[in-house]
Amino acid sequence: MNSSTNHYYNKNLKVNAQKLRSNMTKAEACLWKYVLRAGGMKGFTFRRQRPVLQYIADFMCKELKLIIEVDGITHTFEEVAKRDEIRQANLEKAGFTVIRFADEEVLKHINSVQWTIEQQVVRLMNEHDVIPKTRKRNLPPPTPASGG
Repeated sequence: MNSSTNHYYNKNLKVNAQKLRSNMTKAEACLWKYVLRAGGMKGFTFRRQRPVLQYIADFMCKELKLIIEVDGITHTFEEVAKRDEIRQANLEKAGFTVIRFADEEVLKHINSVQWTIEQQVVRLMNEHDVIPKTRKRNLPPPTPASGG
């Protein structure tokens, strides 16, 4: 299996990702509980703290190749911001769409954040011509082709 079929999963980061999942920031926990986990986003599954390439994405939807990052105050520091730019460029080069929100934005404007994510999900659904697995399971079976 090549890395792209496994969505660039990096098993070497698994233990660190598990630690991060149990120590989410308040903003990450809110986004997870009230937007991404709460029934999913338009039926798509998001994963928390997903190892991808040499990074750990805060949230990732494999089907849409969508990564959501929640940035704390340290991301405003020049050195961290430069690393974020490189990280985002590498993820985009691998075919991912990355959207970023500041902690404060998630905590104070969760409805706006949710709307922004929904818009990206719809755009990517159309762009990649994918439907969520939950909808696939609920679709009626295909009708047999007629003819002789």
